[in-house]
Amino acid sequence: MSDDPIRVVLAKLGFDGHDRGIKVVARILRDAGMEVIYLGLRQSYANVVNAVEQEDADAVGLSMHNASHLTLAPKMVEALAAADLDVPVIVGGIIPDEDVQPLADKGVAAILGPGASAEEVAAAVRSAVAQRAG
Repeated sequence: MSDDPIRVVLAKLGFDGHDRGIKVVARILRDAGMEVIYLGLRQSYANVVNAVEQEDADAVGLSMHNASHLTLAPKMVEALAAADLDVPVIVGGIIPDEDVQPLADKGVAAILGPGASAEEVAAAVRSAVAQRAG
């Protein structure tokens, strides 16, 4: 892995309008030395894939608070793979314990719930990126 900072695209897919948490995550990742490309609310898979390509991103972070994580997160993984982008997807938000393994089985690299510390958030992104690079 190079000495360049990790570049993370952060987005809210679909109609989820709760953006306070993802803005906090953006600040956490910036403070941890990462470059953050925040796309904002109501993004499509195509918008995220386009941003990953244009920004040469190392990871995608999705914030989910509307119970759509089992549908939207795997489709994001599929959209990146369809574009030949080997970029980990990290999901944060309200994710019931019983949904963690199904998300991991569908290719989500890390899942963070409410109350994850700044250190845990940064470590999850670094680990997911390192696993793809290694």
